[in-house]
This record gives sequence, structure tokens and C-alpha cells, in this order.
Amino acid sequence: MSKPQQPGHCELTYFPVVDKQLQVGGQPIEQFAQQMNSTPFYAYDRAIIEQRIQALRTLLPDSIRLHYAVKANPMPELVQHVARQVDGLDIASQGELVLALQTATDPRHISFTGPGKGADELQAAINAGVTLNIESATEMRRIARLAAGSGMRPQITLRVNPDFELKSSGMRMGGGATQFGIDAEQVPALLKELANLDLEFLGFHIFAGSQNLHAAAIVEAQNATLALAIRLAEYAPSPVRLLNMGGGFGIPYFPGEQPLDVKPIGENLTRLVEQAKTVLPEARLALELGRYLVGEAGIYVCRVLDKKMSREQVFLVTDGGLHQHLAASGNFGQVIRKNYPVVIGNKMGEKKTGVVNIVGRLCTPLDLLANKVELPLAEVGDLVVILQSGAYGLTASPTAFLGHPAPTEILL
Repeated sequence: MSKPQQPGHCELTYFPVVDKQLQVGGQPIEQFAQQMNSTPFYAYDRAIIEQRIQALRTLLPDSIRLHYAVKANPMPELVQHVARQVDGLDIASQGELVLALQTATDPRHISFTGPGKGADELQAAINAGVTLNIESATEMRRIARLAAGSGMRPQITLRVNPDFELKSSGMRMGGGATQFGIDAEQVPALLKELANLDLEFLGFHIFAGSQNLHAAAIVEAQNATLALAIRLAEYAPSPVRLLNMGGGFGIPYFPGEQPLDVKPIGENLTRLVEQAKTVLPEARLALELGRYLVGEAGIYVCRVLDKKMSREQVFLVTDGGLHQHLAASGNFGQVIRKNYPVVIGNKMGEKKTGVVNIVGRLCTPLDLLANKVELPLAEVGDLVVILQSGAYGLTASPTAFLGHPAPTEILL
């Protein structure tokens, strides 16, 4: 039987192992799954989230504002938990607006971004008093008209499509032609127009890319972000009070990837904060992070329903699938499919005996959760666990496809 074609994943140690059982919420996974009463399910560990945020705080300057991007995982209980530990929330829909307003977060520290915001969404955001990240001249004028009719004076930032990119990012969010934000070269003219509108200008939102594991690339992009903000501030109708520098912090998903070293990023941000005190003295610098805060705190658990051989390949058929975890199937932005880290949760540490394919229950060949992975001997009833599943899991998946029930989510 052929060997895996990919190098191994980095060591992932967030969920402990006792007596060959992955521990979930302090319990062996088999016992935990019995208490859940069904598979599949997602489980998120609040202690791991807290540890990540605390560790990050120790490496960043005290003055850096830390925002959570709700789209990474909008589970209501999780959003409530994270909101108590960060300085602001970033949202991208009216549904997320409702979630954010249910937390104790000051609405002024909730920012609403995304192209194509509808009039109803904008009106709800204006009424709530959240900060609007403007994505175009049309949207800026629409907000001004809506605000005039309500007697409100919205807080706004301009989302800038920078003239640089975040190198080596998993997903590019700026630097070229894009639907996101306003091209940097167009911003001066919009700022001139903004000066004649009854809108409260706060500053800029500059987001170059996401899912980056290279500290040097993030440092370079953050340096360029501050430099761009300084240039654009010369055209602003009032002093810059907020500079949202985006995020970009990634987590290791695939074979050969290693964790991001945040220390040099924190050291560079310390220097940038000091620089900003001189050139943008009223500005607070913010980071907008999603998967980096919650991604490694989550697992997706499904059970083996069948084991079959097809032309010398072994297939483990589970009760999960791409309809519940699209990203693990490789159909959420991957160009070349790679495996998420996957284990047999009730056979941890056992000798790996062969190469298998892990599939879901859907009637499509796309429903592949792991391709040719080397695992311990697995049988019907064993528990397949996909790690790194705390972000862009359930809500990024086509749950209505083929009409299977939605999985349970639980915050431990």
C-alpha cells in the first residue's frame, strides 16, 4: 500500500491525550461523544481561546486595540466569550450586527465592513451607532443620505485598498483590482468630498491579506500600512483617530506548515506605535483577528459508519462531510487540495498501520475529508477528529446540501 504523498503536520498539542483518548472538556472523547448523544459535532474550548488571547497580549504593545472578526466563528456563546476579552468586534452583515449588539461591547467599538451593504443594513448600523467602514464613494453618499434622514452623525472609516500586498498570504484582500475598499489613489478625492458631508471621520481600515505564517511579510505589510495612512492623513478633514491595520495572522493547517512567530511582529508594532505618536498623535492602532484567536480551539468530530476497500484503497465513510466542514474538504479556497490535521480520537498514539481516505456521506466525489492519510487501524464506530476547526467551519459550509441535519456546536 502506498505511503502518504505529503510531509507531516506540525505538532498540535492544544487538546491533551490520556490513555490513547483525546480529551475534550476534560473527558475522554468517547465519553464526551456519548454525552453529546450524536455525531457529528463541533467543540470549542474556551480555555484555549483565553490562552491564545493572553499570550498575544503579552507580545503586543499595551496600546494596540485587539478586535475579533466575528465572521471567523459567529457561534453566539463563543462571540460573547471572546467579546469580554477583546477591545472591539468587526462584523460583515446585519446578522452579525445583531450578535455584536448582544454583547457588552460599546457600539462605537463595533465596525461594520464589507462591500454591498444594503440600505436596511446601513440604517440599522447608523441607528445602533456602530462604526461603518466605507467601501466606495457610492456607499459614502448613501450613508450620508440615510444619516440626514435619521438625525444621526455616523462614525466612519475609509477602507483602503492599498498599493501593496501582504506577501505569502493565504487569501489576498488588497493590492490589486478588488471589490474591497477604495483604491489608495482614489482616497484623497473622497476625503475632500467627505469634508462636506455630515459624517464623523475616524480614520482608515487597511487590510492587505489573511492567513499568513510569515512574520517578516506581516511586518513589511504593517510598515507599509502605517506609511500609507500617514500619506493619506494629509488629505483628511480631521485628525486620524483610528487605524485598523487588519490582521493576516495565520495558523498552521497543512503538512509542512509551522506556527507564526508573533514576537518579531510585536517588537515591530512597538516601534510603529512610537512612530504613530509623533505623526498621528490622536490615532489608536488596531489589529483585526479572527481565525488566529479561535481556529486552533475547535475540533470537528464525526463517526466511522463504514469501512470499505475499492481497488486497493481503503475508505472510511463517516457521518460527517463537506456540508458541515467545507474547508476540510479543500473546497473553500484551496487551489491544490491539502489535508487538515486529522486523528482517530479514541486511538491516539497507536501505531499507524496504513493509508486511508476519509469521506462523508454525500453523493459527490467532492466529499473528501482526508486524502491518503496514514492513521492507526480504524474501524466502524471509531471517532474521526479534524483539528484546527474553530474558524470558518460550520458557517462556511453548505449545510442545506442534501438535507442532512446540522451538527451540534458546543463551547466547553
